[in-house]
Amino acid sequence: MIDYSKKLTLDREFYPLKDIDISIESDRGRILSAPAFRRLQKRTQVFALELNASIRTRLTHSLEVGQTARFIAKSILTKLKEEGLQKYKLGELENAFVSTAEMTSLLHDIGNPPFGHFAEKSINKWMKNSAVPILDRFKASSQEVKKLKEMLAKDICNYDGNAQAIRVISKLQRLNLSYTQILSVLKYTRGAYEDRVKDEPLDYLRKKPGFYYSERDFIQKIQKILDVKAGHRFPITYIMEAADDISYLTADLEDSVVKGILSLDKVYSLIKAECEKENESYLLEVIQKRYKQAKEDEEPYQFSMFFTLIRAKLVSSLVRHVVEIYLANHEAIFKGEFNHALLEYDKESKYYKAVKILQKISTKYIYKCKEVQELELQGYSILNALLNLYRPLLELSADDFRALLNEESIECFVSMRLIRRVSSKQISAYKNDEKKLNTKDKESYEMLEWYYRVRLITDYISGMTDDFALKEFHVLTAL
Repeated sequence: MIDYSKKLTLDREFYPLKDIDISIESDRGRILSAPAFRRLQKRTQVFALELNASIRTRLTHSLEVGQTARFIAKSILTKLKEEGLQKYKLGELENAFVSTAEMTSLLHDIGNPPFGHFAEKSINKWMKNSAVPILDRFKASSQEVKKLKEMLAKDICNYDGNAQAIRVISKLQRLNLSYTQILSVLKYTRGAYEDRVKDEPLDYLRKKPGFYYSERDFIQKIQKILDVKAGHRFPITYIMEAADDISYLTADLEDSVVKGILSLDKVYSLIKAECEKENESYLLEVIQKRYKQAKEDEEPYQFSMFFTLIRAKLVSSLVRHVVEIYLANHEAIFKGEFNHALLEYDKESKYYKAVKILQKISTKYIYKCKEVQELELQGYSILNALLNLYRPLLELSADDFRALLNEESIECFVSMRLIRRVSSKQISAYKNDEKKLNTKDKESYEMLEWYYRVRLITDYISGMTDDFALKEFHVLTAL
């Protein structure tokens, strides 16, 4: 039975409210006023350290995704009204359904590091080469501790923006969002400490890390409260994912024209050629009609007109498409066992083929262009240098690090200066995790204390904006 009153609830960690609409508006206010949300304005979407404010950032991208998610959610409700919303216990939950989809979309990139997705790979490479050898020094006498050690090694080498988002929301910013809002952000359902197993049940939902070992107990707790099984997804998350996929379609092509990487005519010719090659008539018809309309306008406006008309047509068509798929698979989606992205479910549809053509062009002519890859390499150098600079904090013993936090002198004078640069909120998150550990089990304690120290350093560096990371690099390297 589909009963949304079990998913859209008042539950939250502290001070739950008594009215669902007030609870939802409280979530909205907390998200919009969160420093981590504001910092998205200085984080890379595609082009790092961009001075042109018209180029998309993580913030402007998230706003676009939020609007598309809102459109999808309202369209789903419009269709469900034909059967009667009370059938799904949505009669008093329309606002909660729409707002949760929109706010989840605003949060979906909140854990992304500076310099884009390439930075995730950079962090994981450093962890494998520099942090795991430190972890290897810890003793593991029992099978239980050996297993813990293996899990932690996997976990620290699986940094992912999706998993970091859960950590930012729950521990670093302590937004105290409703469990409904938090669980809707969990895009992938595999722990970073778990191996990926291809062709397992729900393998798509588990293809990437969705949370870290540090948030494992918290995720399990809210899944139980909201009746979401392990490995399963919250239903509204499918809407956020579809909105994200739709918002990418022409955005990067549009920005590439502003950047001078491609021209309007070049974009048109590339799409046209690829459509003809793939015998794809739907997208070809869309771009030909919009290109002709744009060319009838004055030249300064042709570029804007072309992308505005294409975006409007594609978004409206794709929203209708994903709404149909959502409703056709409603029960599986509600249970969180629908093992597909909505936009990729029907691979024979003209919409899926159109999406793949646009993705292919963006990958070949934007993401692999020299300028973008040069920026990625610069980001790699900056992050790698910062992680190396803060490595002394990971070399300390648990006793020395405790002394450091108590502002006592230790032998490592570099660490005494480094710790003062780390955010107090991130240090508080470390302390809250560390004080819950069992100090009587010395081997496990020392290993987990160090693990939370890795999280502390990762939280600090991954939470930087592009320009702050660059500044910190210059300050600490004297370059």
